[in-house]
Amino acid sequence: MAGRMGRAAAVCAVLGVLWWATVRVAWLGVGCADWGCLAPSVGLLVVISLVLLAGAVRVLERVDVRPARRVALVAAGALVVFRLAGEALPSWTSQWADLAAAGAAFAGAGVVAAFVTESRVHRGWRVAAALTLVALPPLALALTLARSPL
Repeated sequence: MAGRMGRAAAVCAVLGVLWWATVRVAWLGVGCADWGCLAPSVGLLVVISLVLLAGAVRVLERVDVRPARRVALVAAGALVVFRLAGEALPSWTSQWADLAAAGAAFAGAGVVAAFVTESRVHRGWRVAAALTLVALPPLALALTLARSPL
């Protein structure tokens, strides 16, 4: 199980770095800071994310992390939760820190997905992992509100 989780984390981390770099190039390619560019920019971001999600399925299959489609979908859901919870973190201007955070978030999502989809994991642990993911955004919101009250 640890090997499966490690392979999923490695694949997802590499895909996270690739996602980060692709999104940066896409934002530079769009090249405008006007609200009129928001819809095409977000659309491009969604397309990039979906293509990499489809690629993740193929790569996860090749490194023997099965069922790859389910692992990739759970990882995508965990990434959404991590993104929402990450709003509570302070922002930074360093692109290297942003790159490291993207890789770590994708790797963490891969670990969570591999753990939750493992058939040998007891159902109680799966439920605990799911509840932890569900609890992250409200905890992040509470942290944000505690730091800067309304």
